[in-house]
Amino acid sequence: MKLARRLLLSSRPLSWINTAFPFAASYFFLGGEVNTFFLVTTLFFLIPYNFLMYGINDIFDYESDLRNPRKGGLEGALLTPELHRPMLILVSIINLPFLIFISLQTLSNLVALGLFWLTIFFVVAYSAKGLRYKEIPFLDSTTSSLHFVGPAIFALAALEKFDLSLLIALIAFFLWGAASHAFGAIQDIRADREAGIASIATVLGARVTVRIALSAYTFAGLLLLLLPERFAFASLAALPYLFVVGRELDISDENCERANRGWKLFLMLNFVAGAIISSLLIGPV
Repeated sequence: MKLARRLLLSSRPLSWINTAFPFAASYFFLGGEVNTFFLVTTLFFLIPYNFLMYGINDIFDYESDLRNPRKGGLEGALLTPELHRPMLILVSIINLPFLIFISLQTLSNLVALGLFWLTIFFVVAYSAKGLRYKEIPFLDSTTSSLHFVGPAIFALAALEKFDLSLLIALIAFFLWGAASHAFGAIQDIRADREAGIASIATVLGARVTVRIALSAYTFAGLLLLLLPERFAFASLAALPYLFVVGRELDISDENCERANRGWKLFLMLNFVAGAIISSLLIGPV
């Protein structure tokens, strides 16, 4: 039970919805059928995908995680070396059947199939040794955002639907993800520097990074105002993030850990943002 708890904690259960919702909402509300493909793929992005993403991350980040006081709770497990092999086995077992099924289902749609595997590649490339996109400043925030935008893009490709409004929504979503990663990287500046890990925050420093995150959130909110009819109200979802990030404008590298208070609020704000988007998708305000 202790092993199971540690492996489950590593998958960040509170964040599962952040990857399943973009696919499920995009696919369903754009006219996709509630069929086996929809249900299986939603389940994949809910659980196996997160074990793949975070399990690999916790394995290859072990040395730096030892220096990070945040690890060991809701923000990620500290996977000791004896748990690395069990995690890799678990990730393989629960992901392989889904990867095969989804690939077979999209064989007739090469664009969707390619985008699906590109999404999987970015998940692995972010953390895996030899790639480590998370240690390449700017590419780290870009790749992290694609972890969440990727499932939505795959849904659009599977349905072969695309227009200007969807493009605006995807760009705004991408900016939200990049801003969230950049802001989250601030709290780890000192730990990452001690571990010799580069990130957008270690390169730019806390104050510049927080301003970039604030600008990205702002631009995302403004873009959403361009959506038609009631969907423009999606911009309201950006307001709490602007408040949380805005109050950290005076942060410095020396007290970078202070950003953790905002990062913890993100765990709740993501649900609030999801509720706003869901209400707009379901019907008129």
